[in-house]
Amino acid sequence: MSKEIKRIAVFTSGGDAPGMNAAIRAIVRNAFNNDLHIYGIMRGYEGMIDGNIRRLETTDASNIIHRGGTILKTARSMRFLTPEGRKLAYETLIDNDIDGLIAIGGNGTFTGASKFMEEYPDIPILGIPGTIDNDLYGTDFTIGFDTAVNTAVQAVDKIRDTADSHNRLFFVEVMGRHSGYIALHTAIAGGAGGVLIPEEDSSLEDLVKLLKRGTKRSKLFSIVIVAEGNQMGTVYDIAQQISEKIEVYDDIKVTVIGHLQRGGSPSAFDRVLASILGFSAVEALMAGKTGMMVGIKNNSIHYTPFDDAINKRKHMNKDLLRMSHIMAQ
Repeated sequence: MSKEIKRIAVFTSGGDAPGMNAAIRAIVRNAFNNDLHIYGIMRGYEGMIDGNIRRLETTDASNIIHRGGTILKTARSMRFLTPEGRKLAYETLIDNDIDGLIAIGGNGTFTGASKFMEEYPDIPILGIPGTIDNDLYGTDFTIGFDTAVNTAVQAVDKIRDTADSHNRLFFVEVMGRHSGYIALHTAIAGGAGGVLIPEEDSSLEDLVKLLKRGTKRSKLFSIVIVAEGNQMGTVYDIAQQISEKIEVYDDIKVTVIGHLQRGGSPSAFDRVLASILGFSAVEALMAGKTGMMVGIKNNSIHYTPFDDAINKRKHMNKDLLRMSHIMAQ
């Protein structure tokens, strides 16, 4: 029989994602609705080790739903990777009478939570997927993905204007070391002439053929979206190799959007998603659930064990990828 939950703590870990504050807000509000004491752990696992924990009031969750980043800050903790570090974190939680944890983050965050639970199973933990990469198994969308895509598409729309004016080929790099979700959705929404992602074997010859098909129908400019983890190399190397094989463009340019995708006010979709997941995480803890990520599949709440969320691969939608290639011609 699960113990009664009275005092819960929330933290954000790893890379920040737009919408994390909306999730924190929902957690705080639903905790108060259920007469729970709610605490915020500053700077993720580092703050858990150092005892950087403070009581959260409803006012702490006011006027934050529209803000990017995370009011709880975040950090990557090397100390938490050690048994000694996790022991210090556990002692901090016990000293503060914490009954349950809600971790907002991605793969690394859940890996840490899973290891912590193996050693200290008396503190239940639930995870909320907060990562712009949308690469976690067990949820259709992760917090921050929609905002990141919108930011990238806005940049592509602006690049399109100058590409058209100057008969240029642009290579636009977006985030995604292991996942091509941002690149694929940006390519479709931005009307790109090509997309390179980690999940697909692409060759220089394939890209050259695709671009030449466009020039044959008098397409005087093109934009190729490149995920940073694609299999062909750096975006600069790709641009250089293409410049040696295609001469129809007046110039070839490279734009790296970078961390702009991480910041900014979250989209309406991310605010709603984060609110639903944060609200549901509190109720799941009270219902005795632990060791799971709270996600959303087919518009319904879905619980995925940490081991599955971490280790199982989220497959790219092949129909969407095929469509993007056809639309690029």
